[in-house]
Amino acid sequence: MRPTMELTAEPAVRTVQPPAPDGGPVPWERYFSRGAHAMVPSEVRSLFSVAALPGIVSLAGGMPDVRALPQEIMAATVADVVREHGPTALQYGAAQGDPGLRESICNVMAVEGITARPDDVMVTVGSQQALDLLVRVLLDPGDTVVAEGPTYVTALGTFKAAGAHVVQVAMDRAGVVPDELAATLRRLAAEGRPAKFFYTVPTFQNPTGATLPAGRRARILEVCRRAGVVVVEDNPYGLLHYDGAPSRALCADDPERVVYLGSFSKTLAPGLRVGWVHAPTRKLVLAAESAMLSHSALAQLTVDRYLRTQPWQDRLAGFRAGYRARRDAMLRALSASMPAGVSWTVPDGGFFIWMTLPEGLDSRELLPHALAAGVAFVPGTGFYADGRGARHLRLSFSYPSAEQIDEGVRRLAAVVTARLEARGRR
Repeated sequence: MRPTMELTAEPAVRTVQPPAPDGGPVPWERYFSRGAHAMVPSEVRSLFSVAALPGIVSLAGGMPDVRALPQEIMAATVADVVREHGPTALQYGAAQGDPGLRESICNVMAVEGITARPDDVMVTVGSQQALDLLVRVLLDPGDTVVAEGPTYVTALGTFKAAGAHVVQVAMDRAGVVPDELAATLRRLAAEGRPAKFFYTVPTFQNPTGATLPAGRRARILEVCRRAGVVVVEDNPYGLLHYDGAPSRALCADDPERVVYLGSFSKTLAPGLRVGWVHAPTRKLVLAAESAMLSHSALAQLTVDRYLRTQPWQDRLAGFRAGYRARRDAMLRALSASMPAGVSWTVPDGGFFIWMTLPEGLDSRELLPHALAAGVAFVPGTGFYADGRGARHLRLSFSYPSAEQIDEGVRRLAAVVTARLEARGRR
């Protein structure tokens, strides 16, 4: 059994400081809260500005291909909303979200087997805000969160900023290992620091692309029920499956214990910033009121109208075909270009491939050489709480063209080969 990984958020020392002298700069660092001191830039976000430079083929960011969405349809949808519902669309709304959209969201979740009521759905500014609000409601500083290792980098930052202890459970090609999860939860309980919740991206996981099979899903739900642990299911990629039907959501089989986070950022457009959370607690609505008062009514009504008037499932099928073609292009390029000793996952959907380098290579050390060669990726260390994952890196195929993917992989393979040769000469 591989060891679990832990991160303890170090509390910042807080002392009362005198105000800045008149006319002098304000020493803002002295005023920051412990949570603010715990906030650090993620490796993914910090890389975006560099990856966007001319001449760089970016295999880093997990951006959807919004170019595939008919722009004229979206323009007409927004215009119809303003024309028909302008006073409502341009006004404040309720923190829980538009009732019509919450009803439409229930229909979207039904595709993954979830039976939901609009009253148990809250609209958020993307699923990231849902996670942030959930952390506010569930976590106190010093609480323990269990997550997959590796896991979504921004979730790690959110947990750390809340002062949580993060314990990561090892994964294999089929996702988190249930027996290791059970052992970790037992150990934490025995140590007097039981987990508040288990955070998982079970379908086309970010960053590995892994998907939990049905048997493991049932076992993980059983493990968490016995341990008295809530499950947070983050599922932005679930409808981007390449073969067969979508996976049944964890929430479908235990809606009382599983909190479900969803988003239209990957299946419609991230610029609309519309996500949701399905949870039984009303405290989330109170947290949302204090955070934002109300979400954009214009964005909500636009998404709702799109779902009610457009063949969104047919359009999703078209998106999936495009992403599958890009995935296949990347897999072909990796097979054709990468030297011996390099391996990678083969995802059945989503946006990402997880690559493993030969012993002795470090993806962080590789990155500046790759950027100099004109290709960007995300080092694997950003997806672990304690900085592990140096032999891994994440590649995204969702946005670049097949030609750009082929060229980017060729450049990356040349850099990997050169570093292997340099290591052999030492």
